[in-house]
Amino acid sequence: MIDKIHVRSDFILIFAAILVNLIFNFGRIMKIIGIDPGLRKTGWGVVEIRGNVIGHISNGTIESNGRKDLACRLLEIYNNLVEVFQFAKPDVAAIENTFVNKDSAGALKLGQARAIALLVPASLKVQVFEYAPNTIKKAVVGVGHADKLQVKAMVKIQLPKAKFNGQDSVDALSIALCHAYQYKNQDRLKHAISAAR
Repeated sequence: MIDKIHVRSDFILIFAAILVNLIFNFGRIMKIIGIDPGLRKTGWGVVEIRGNVIGHISNGTIESNGRKDLACRLLEIYNNLVEVFQFAKPDVAAIENTFVNKDSAGALKLGQARAIALLVPASLKVQVFEYAPNTIKKAVVGVGHADKLQVKAMVKIQLPKAKFNGQDSVDALSIALCHAYQYKNQDRLKHAISAAR
């Protein structure tokens, strides 16, 4: 008799934890902007987590004018990225960590564009998360050394409504997806720990 009561109370606790998780996640919405910084082209992509579903909101590419000097190009990226943030109103931003580049001049310019991509969300009080390229590819494709065609194919499968205007927006959406998966996994873990207490 005592064993039946114990099993029944365990079942009730598990059922209650599942119910709380479903109720908590049902209407929850989080917008994530992924940013793929570059001096010539900065890609951006916005996804939304609604409960357990990830959906596409918008994406695009900011192109700076190559005939202008560096300071003007960086200002152009800054102003356009601020407009994107004001339009999309993301809750968090995700940006790819830069990798070591053999071309020092190219690496410096990429670093300056990346600084703008970090500055915009910080100035708007949006939390920024950074991910290594292999982490992004593994989250989206399942393989850390996937090529760009594989990434594009998987982003298209996961976000079928997305229309791409270049590889930069694909990369930005893959960065946003990476954070969405990281967030969902951390959120599930938090709920499981709190439900077990």
